[in-house]
Amino acid sequence: MVKELERAGLPTTHICTIVPISMTVGANRIVPAVAIPHPLGNPSLTREQEKSLRRKLVLKALKALTLDVERQTVFEDGV
Repeated sequence: MVKELERAGLPTTHICTIVPISMTVGANRIVPAVAIPHPLGNPSLTREQEKSLRRKLVLKALKALTLDVERQTVFEDGV
């Protein structure tokens, strides 16, 4: 789906738990997530900590959308 959205001219960031799979399917902008059962959260955190974690991941993905990429790029820390 990511490749088709990009092909249609819609920049896409793939937030994923397994980066090699995203690489295999051809995602251009990849943001690693937390874990398979909870990609955008961590139930062991407090409500405030989890909100902060989610916000950080979403902001990283949004920032990645603003950047032109020539090849597959994994946005690990910061952007």
